[in-house]
Amino acid sequence: MCGSRSGLCPLFLLLLLAAAPARPCSPPGPRRGSLPAPETFGGGAVLDDVEEPHVGALPVAPRDASSPRVPVRSRRSLQEVPDVPRARTALRRQKRDWVIPPIKVPENERGPFPKNLVQIKSNRDREAKIFYSITGQGADAPPEGIFTIEKETGWMKVTQPLDREHINKYHLYSHAVSENGKPVEEPMEIIVTVTDQNDNKPQFTQEVFRGSVPEGALPGTSVMRVNATDADDDVETYNGVIAYSILSQEPREPHPHMFTVNRATGTLSVIASGLDRERVREYTLTMQAADLDGQGLTTTALAVIEITDVNDNAPEFDPKTYEAAVPENEAELEVARLATTDLDEPHTPAWRAVYSIVRGNEGGAFTITTDPASNEGVLRTAKGLDYEAKRQFVLHVAVVNEAPFAIKLPTATATVMVSVEDVNEAPVFDPPLRLAQVPEDVPLGQPLASYTAQDPDRAQQQRIKYVMGSDPAGWLAVHPENGLITAREQLDRESPFTKNSTYVAVLLAVDDGLPPATGTGTLLLTLLDVNDHGPEPEPRDIVICNRSPVPQVLTITDRDLPPNTGPFRAELSHGSGDSWAVEVGNGGDTVALWLTEPLEQNLYSVYLRLFDRQGKDQVTVIRAQVCDCQGRVESCAQKPRVDTGVPIVLAVLGAVLALLLVLLLLLLLVRRRKVVKEPLLLPEDDTRDNIFYYGEEGGGEEDQDYDLSQLHRGLDARPEVIRNDVAPPLMAAPQYRPRPANPDEIGNFIDELTQTPRPPPTTRCWCSTTRAAARRPPRSAPSTPPPPTRTRTTTTSTSGATASRSWRSSMAAGRMMNSPPSAAAAQSLTLPVPWGCAALSCTP
Repeated sequence: MCGSRSGLCPLFLLLLLAAAPARPCSPPGPRRGSLPAPETFGGGAVLDDVEEPHVGALPVAPRDASSPRVPVRSRRSLQEVPDVPRARTALRRQKRDWVIPPIKVPENERGPFPKNLVQIKSNRDREAKIFYSITGQGADAPPEGIFTIEKETGWMKVTQPLDREHINKYHLYSHAVSENGKPVEEPMEIIVTVTDQNDNKPQFTQEVFRGSVPEGALPGTSVMRVNATDADDDVETYNGVIAYSILSQEPREPHPHMFTVNRATGTLSVIASGLDRERVREYTLTMQAADLDGQGLTTTALAVIEITDVNDNAPEFDPKTYEAAVPENEAELEVARLATTDLDEPHTPAWRAVYSIVRGNEGGAFTITTDPASNEGVLRTAKGLDYEAKRQFVLHVAVVNEAPFAIKLPTATATVMVSVEDVNEAPVFDPPLRLAQVPEDVPLGQPLASYTAQDPDRAQQQRIKYVMGSDPAGWLAVHPENGLITAREQLDRESPFTKNSTYVAVLLAVDDGLPPATGTGTLLLTLLDVNDHGPEPEPRDIVICNRSPVPQVLTITDRDLPPNTGPFRAELSHGSGDSWAVEVGNGGDTVALWLTEPLEQNLYSVYLRLFDRQGKDQVTVIRAQVCDCQGRVESCAQKPRVDTGVPIVLAVLGAVLALLLVLLLLLLLVRRRKVVKEPLLLPEDDTRDNIFYYGEEGGGEEDQDYDLSQLHRGLDARPEVIRNDVAPPLMAAPQYRPRPANPDEIGNFIDELTQTPRPPPTTRCWCSTTRAAARRPPRSAPSTPPPPTRTRTTTTSTSGATASRSWRSSMAAGRMMNSPPSAAAAQSLTLPVPWGCAALSCTP
């Protein structure tokens, strides 16, 4: 733009616009001193506005860059042209500038490229060298490089074919600068419009279009619409105007042209009558879309039309007559299945059957329904049939469809003959529900009610037996022949088996048919209340302070019914009145309990006796936790209670163990007493070793009768453990002689002992194998022998320092001598301790 500069507008615009008339920016009509209307050359327009005569050159046609130049002159200054408002679409003058109309360039041009479009020229190019440039979409903005301009000449060129379907309009700006880079003109907007060519064929939005139309549809019925699009221009040209047509129809029956299509909108509709789904279920049409309003490029697609079903076929029974037999007294029993045929589409409302019994079912003994899978009619008994009342039924059944008939059609019917079979019927209680009232304290064996049944099979003369079917509490008994009900156990109205004072029992009546039939009857036994329960307080555990206590309020309940309930009375028993007090509330159904004197904190039992109106009383133990507090109990740190359960169990176990121990000791004592003691004096013929009496004559070599094994056993019997329960002896440890290693040494040892001079039989010595015996002091000869211990005994004479000794192993303590020695001789006797002896003791 020239802006608001004073002086002449320096910009000269020379443009050639293809197929666009040139119009001046000034208002229409002749002006004094103005140029005539621009002339058109080869479809182009030349715009020129100069201050003084100026010649500009421009191409005649944009398609030919070598077109001759046409001189154009202007005789009026730009300052004399008034500034008039203009529409944006027309050539308009803005402050002595021209707005260039759109430049139209056909798409898909073949070239050669680059190709001249317009030349931009400034009148200041005579004063200074001017350089031209363009910016905008297609120049320096994406897509770049489509348009260029010669820097010195101002020729604007296109470098490649354009595609209108990609970009249909380009907005660019032209610039003019001097050699030093300063702008000499304001930027000017240039709009390049790409004109359309028919280079795209129509495209259907779907490859296959699907629609439906009911059978029997009348001509003109709309079916569906097909749609196609074209990328070419359909506003200024016919390149994008589409026309629709039907190329073919399959199948071609009952008429080859059953459908038509709207040429402009693509709407398919019925054109001929005779659509029948049972004959043709689907039509396939080949559709065509052509641009240039049907004269240009074409494309095809398929249109599939489904013929939907209508109820134009009535269902038919097959067969139409049925026979069936059912036993009596069977409800919900299937009698027969009725089959039908229907030519309409399966599993549709026009195919699904609806059955009804139109005659023969006056008593409502039968029902009929539709099997959803097979579409059959299922005939069932609605209730048990009675052979004695009616033995045969003739039913008439009709069938229709869920959907109403599209045309008037007859209704099909079938006949079903049902025979009733006789069976053994169960006895029937009359009434089925028996009511009776008895007091709950009725004596045992007392008749309560009589409940009998009748056998419907009167001609068979069957006998009926009665039994209890349901007696939850086991209170009742029934006579098997006459149905008389008596009390077998004590009745209780307050029992959990009763509800609202009513006890429910079920009786069975069984006939003697083959097989036996059983009927049931229900007995509702209402139990009348008697005063058999005393009042009871709730709750039975309380917590109370021992100082200025708040009375504890208990609720009184009585399981009996009025008048065997309140008002109630209360008192304390079993000495509870010494520390407690009780009082019945104003309503008569509560009782207050409190302390009359302080008690230590502990758990107490309070015996509360309550009386009802009739004087029936009951004592209830109230567990009262007394807390060391005042007034209302806030918290109560109870004393730890000793759980007596575990100590009691332990005490019982201890007593049992003690008893078992006593029994065991008694058994051992008895067994010990039964042991036969060995005689103190061994018999003469005892095989064990005996004591030698050295005072006797003889001996010597005759005493060779000895058993060497006895010596070994004696040595083996030495204790191998050391006792630690006795004090050590106050004497030197005994010295044991070496044990003989072979029988010869043992024999030599015995010979040595037998050759020793024998002392007179006046002294008795004991050789003890224990340390306790070694500490035994000398004592007078006991009246009884010492306890049986393993000892070695020797009898020694007081004469001679080397007394002969004989050692024998024996369990007995020894034998007493006939003549006791003197005390002096006994004291002067000194004998060596033999081997195997812990100590040697001698007694005169």
